[in-house]
Amino acid sequence: MLPNATSQKWDLAFFLFAKKREKCYSENIKHLAVKIVLIVLIACFLGGGLLALWFANLKIPSFDNFTERVVTKSTKIYDKTGKILLYDIHNNIKRQVVPLTEISKNIQSATIAIEDDRFYQHNGVMISSILRAFIANLGAGGVRQGGSTITQQLVKNSLLTQDRSWARKIKELILSLKLEQVMGKDEILAHYLNEIPYGGSIYGVEEASETFFGKPASEATLAEAAYLAAIPKAPTYYSPYGSHRADLDKRKNVVINRMAELSLITKVEQEQALAEKVTFLTTNEQGIKAPHFVLWVRDYLEEKYGKEALDSRGLKVTTTLDFPLQQKAEEIVKQYAEENLAKFNAKNASLVAIDPKTGQVLVMVGSKDYFNTKDEGNFNIALAHRQPGSAFKPFAYAEAFNKGYTPETMLFDLETQFDTTCNQTGGDCYKPKNYDDKFRGPMSMREALGQSINIPSLKVLYLAGLKDTLNLAKNMGIESLTTASQYGLTLVLGGGEVSPLDMTSAYGVFANDGIRNPYTAILKVEDDAGNILEEFTPKPREVLPANTARLISDILSDNVARVPAYGANSPLYFSDRPVAAKTGTTNDSKDAWIVGYTPNIAVGAWAGNNDNSPMEKKVAGLIVAPLWHAFMAEAFKVIPVETFTKPEPLNTELPPVMRGFWQGGKSYLVDKVSGKLATEYTPPETQEERVLTQVHSILYWLDRQDDPQFDLWEGPVRRWLATQNIREQTDTDLPQATDDVHLADYKPNLVLLAPDLKKSYPANSLIKISASYSGRFPLGQVDYFLNSAYLGSVKQPPVEFSFVPADVDNLKTDNLLRLIVRDSVGNKNEIETHLLLNNIE
Repeated sequence: MLPNATSQKWDLAFFLFAKKREKCYSENIKHLAVKIVLIVLIACFLGGGLLALWFANLKIPSFDNFTERVVTKSTKIYDKTGKILLYDIHNNIKRQVVPLTEISKNIQSATIAIEDDRFYQHNGVMISSILRAFIANLGAGGVRQGGSTITQQLVKNSLLTQDRSWARKIKELILSLKLEQVMGKDEILAHYLNEIPYGGSIYGVEEASETFFGKPASEATLAEAAYLAAIPKAPTYYSPYGSHRADLDKRKNVVINRMAELSLITKVEQEQALAEKVTFLTTNEQGIKAPHFVLWVRDYLEEKYGKEALDSRGLKVTTTLDFPLQQKAEEIVKQYAEENLAKFNAKNASLVAIDPKTGQVLVMVGSKDYFNTKDEGNFNIALAHRQPGSAFKPFAYAEAFNKGYTPETMLFDLETQFDTTCNQTGGDCYKPKNYDDKFRGPMSMREALGQSINIPSLKVLYLAGLKDTLNLAKNMGIESLTTASQYGLTLVLGGGEVSPLDMTSAYGVFANDGIRNPYTAILKVEDDAGNILEEFTPKPREVLPANTARLISDILSDNVARVPAYGANSPLYFSDRPVAAKTGTTNDSKDAWIVGYTPNIAVGAWAGNNDNSPMEKKVAGLIVAPLWHAFMAEAFKVIPVETFTKPEPLNTELPPVMRGFWQGGKSYLVDKVSGKLATEYTPPETQEERVLTQVHSILYWLDRQDDPQFDLWEGPVRRWLATQNIREQTDTDLPQATDDVHLADYKPNLVLLAPDLKKSYPANSLIKISASYSGRFPLGQVDYFLNSAYLGSVKQPPVEFSFVPADVDNLKTDNLLRLIVRDSVGNKNEIETHLLLNNIE
C-alpha cells in the first residue's frame, strides 16, 4: 500500500505545478496580445491621423490646360525608314467644352448605364468593385483592373499620370473621395463627358458628336448616344472607322439594353433605338498617312501595351510600310475602283503586299478612299472576312501533291453529282458548274488549276482530303476557317471566309518554298528614353514541303496552262519575269480576288462592294486583275528579278494516270520507228509509252471501287466515252512483235581516216577529221567532241569536219577526241581516240 500512496502524492504535486505554469504562460500571452493591440492601435491612430492630414491638405489639380495635361508624350508611327511620319496619335487635339445642360440626357443616361450605374448613389468609389479588382490584380501580379467609377476615371484620365501602380491607384481613390467633397455629381459628370477620349485627337462628347454625326451633343439620338457611350472603353478597337464595326454595334446594343434594364428608357424607346440606323461621317484626321494600315497598327499597339501607354509613354513605332509603294497602291486602287464602278458596279477595292521572305507588310490599302464615307471607305477590307472563290484552290492542290499526286494526274471535267445521299433523300443533288458552263473532258491537274476549272478541283479536294486540306490552309496562315464539317467540298470553291491579309500571307508560303513567315507590321517599338520594347525577329517555319510549293508556283506561273481561260497576254502575265497568280470570283458576284507572287513579293487584291451588294456578273480576271497587274508593274520597278526554283522531275514509276495518261492504266513501250514493242536495244529517244485504251475515272486506277464517290465519278466517264467513238482495247491489242530495227548487230560504224593520231599538231592549226561510214541504215548524224567541249555535227556524207583547237577551252597536250554516230533510225555508236597538241598557250 505504501508505494501506491507515495505515487499518488507525486502525481498530485506534478499536476499542481503544471496548472500554475499554464496560468503564468496564459497571463504572459494576454500581456503580449495587449501590447500588440496597443501598438497596432497607436500605429493606426498615427497612420490615420497622417492619412487624414494628407487627405485634408491634398489639393485637387486644376482642370485647365487640358491638352498639355492629357497629352504628355505622344506616340508616333513611322514607315520602315523610321523617317516618314505616318501618324502622331495626339497631334492637333480637338475638344469642345460645353455645360452639362448642352449634353443630351440620352448621352448622360447611356454613359451612366454602361460605366457607373450607381454614380448618383456612391461617394466617389465603390468598395465592392475595388475588392473585385483587387482580387483580379493579385492574380495578375500587378494593377490590371480598376473597378473604377466615373469619378475615378475622371481623376485617372485628367489629374494623374497614366502609370499602372498601387501608389497611383491609392492616390486615385483618395482624390476621388476628395473630389466628391468639393464638386457636385453633375459637375463631375460634365467634366467627365467633356474630357473622355474617343480615339486619336478627339476628346469629349461634343467634339465626338460633331465629328461622328455632324451635330452637337445636345441633339444626339438615343442610338447615337449609345455609340458615344460604347466607344470610350477601347477607342481604337471600337473606332467606327476601324475594322471592328460589328463589335461596336454589339456594344452599342449592350448599352441600350442596359438602359432599359435600369428603366432609364422605355421598352418602346429600346426597340426604336436598336432598330435605328446610324451613319458616321467622314473623319479626316489631319496629317495621317496610310490610314487603314496605321489604324491597324494602332489597334495592335493598344491591345499589347494599353491605351495609357499610347497616351503617355511617347512611343516611337517603326513599321514595315514601304511608303512610296503605299502611295502608288493608293493611287492605283482609287483609279481602278472608280473604273470598276462604271464597268461592273464595284465601288471598292483593296490591296495588300507582303515580303514572303520576312512576313513584313509592305502595303495595305483597305478601301479606295479612307475618307469616303459614302462608299464606306473607312472600312478595312484587307482585314475583313470574305469568300475567296477559286483563289482557295491552290491549297487543295498542294495537299494533293503532298499525298503523291502530280500536276500531270488526269481527271475528268464532266457534269458530276457529288452528293452520295441524293438518291436516298430525294433532295437537290450537288451538281456544280464551271465558270463558263462548259465541260472539257479529260484534263490534267496542271490544266485544271491553271484554268481554274471547278469540277476537277472538287475531285482534287476529295482526293486530298477535306480535313487535311483545311489543316494545311491553317498552317499556312488562314486563321478564320473552322471545322471541315461546316464546308464540305465547296471549300475548294471558296466556301469559307478569309481575309485578304491572311490569303496574301498564305500565298507567301508558296513563294518562299514552303517556309511561312507570320505577317507583321512592326520593325521596332521604342519608349521615350530609346529603350527597345519590341523588335522584329524572323520566325520562319516550314509548313509545306519545298517541292510542293515549287509545283504550285510552276503551275500558277505557267502561262501556257492558263491560256485557254485567260489568253496569252492576260493581266496575269509579265514578259520580263515569271509571276504566279490565281484569281477567284464568288458565285453570287460579291467578291473578285487575285493573289499573285514572285519569290520576293506577294500581292493580294480584292474588288467589290463593302456592303456585300453584288457586282455585275464577271470573272475576276476582268474585274480585279488589271488593278493587280498595274501595282505589280510599279513594284517591279524597284524589286529585282527572281525566278522560281524548278520542282523535281516526274517520277516515272507512278501509275500512268498520274503521268498524263487518261486513256488507260496499263502501259507499254513501243519503238516509234518500227511500231513494235521496244527492247533493250531500242534507243530512249525512239521509245514511246502507250496505254491500252480502257477509259475510267481515277478512282478505278487507284483501286478504290468501294469508295462512296466511285459510281458518281465513273458513271459520267463511261457515258462520255460512249459519245466519243473511241474503241476500248484488251490485251489482244498489244503489239506481238518486238523492235527489229534496233539490234546489237545494227550499230553504225566509223573508221577514222584523219588526222594522224601519232602526230602532234600545233594548237592554232586547222585540223581536219575524216572518217568512213558503214551500217545497215543510212547515216543520221555524227557529233564531234574534244574533251567535254562540243565542236559540231555532220548529217550527211562525206563524214568530214574541220576545227582549230585553240578555239576550244581547257586544251591539254593529250586530248580526248570523241565521235558519236547515229544512223537514220537511231542506232548509236561512238569512238574515242587521242589527239596530241603542242604550242598550247
